[in-house]
Amino acid sequence: MCRRGAMEQVPEPRHGKPRRGIKTAKIFVVDDNPTNVTVLEAILKKEGYTNVVSTTDSRTVVASHLAERYDLILLDIQMPHMSGIEVMQALAGEIVDDYLPILVLTAQTDTETHKSALSAGAKDFLTKPFQRWEVVQCIRNLLETRIFYKAQRIRADVLEEKVRERTEEIRATQLEIVRRLGRAGEFRDNETGAHVIRMSKMSQLLAVAAGLGEKHAEIILFASPMHDVGKIGIPDRVLLKNGKLEAAEWEIMKKHAEMGAEIIGDHNSELLRLAALIAKTHHEKWDGTGYPRGLKGEEIPVEARIVSICDVFDALTSRRPYKEPWTVEAAAKFINDQAGSHFEPAMVEVFNRILPAVAALKTEFPDEDEAEAAD
Repeated sequence: MCRRGAMEQVPEPRHGKPRRGIKTAKIFVVDDNPTNVTVLEAILKKEGYTNVVSTTDSRTVVASHLAERYDLILLDIQMPHMSGIEVMQALAGEIVDDYLPILVLTAQTDTETHKSALSAGAKDFLTKPFQRWEVVQCIRNLLETRIFYKAQRIRADVLEEKVRERTEEIRATQLEIVRRLGRAGEFRDNETGAHVIRMSKMSQLLAVAAGLGEKHAEIILFASPMHDVGKIGIPDRVLLKNGKLEAAEWEIMKKHAEMGAEIIGDHNSELLRLAALIAKTHHEKWDGTGYPRGLKGEEIPVEARIVSICDVFDALTSRRPYKEPWTVEAAAKFINDQAGSHFEPAMVEVFNRILPAVAALKTEFPDEDEAEAAD
């Protein structure tokens, strides 16, 4: 800690090379005595500091610091209007997640004043009259710490940004892999590559509107494209049959729900756990007549209730080899007609509220044949 030295002449210490940027640090001199301000400014100027401002009115300190973000404040204690202690207390209420060195300069030598100054936020203090070398050394020490702190904050921010970018890259790659896997299931029985994209985004919109929250809805966005991956395990003679399935064939077809859950597997990833759950339960119906387990009402996971509506709606409004696309109005009417039997009534009401946004996804993500026709 820098303290008042003896009054006799003391040789000025030899310093090493200053840390880069130390001479351009923002220094704020606060003292109600203009003479003291002039002396300190002269010392700093001689030492090569180029960014020094001052004031004799302690009431301006907080506003000035918030505007300029000083690297060091040289602060007197005994001042009219606001004492140095009061200034530090006011600054403490405004400074969040920052390190601001405050060097207190005071003629008071009592322990209580020094204790109060340090408790209020001073990082060091000098008692007047001080010697030039003391001021220079204390300022340099405090600025070294300040600059190191700022460098570490910048480094932390850069690292945080790199981690964020890498996380986003991983998430984007993960989503693309999920969509590709979902597309593999779709490829078995139709040519609509955009279906998994649309229905997953519809599911995300519906989840948010239903109050599940942005984070939960995003996981549904990632997980839902794998809902029909189990179709990979269905024989072509059943999956690609041109016409109505026989009872035995329908029983085989229904196995794709459980097959999908098996393909995804029992992984500790939240995303894959939800993907497996959706794959297994998205064909359950509100009245208990669905498959594979015949779940009823709220026994069906809410994520599956959401995906079920969006999957059916997009399938109805999409072109298939065996049918023309339904209009949005006709598909919405079907969804509403099936409320209470196939679909959860309350979820259908939420779906109705976001229908314009859902329908817009049909234009934003058209099927390949539609996109080619538009070109």
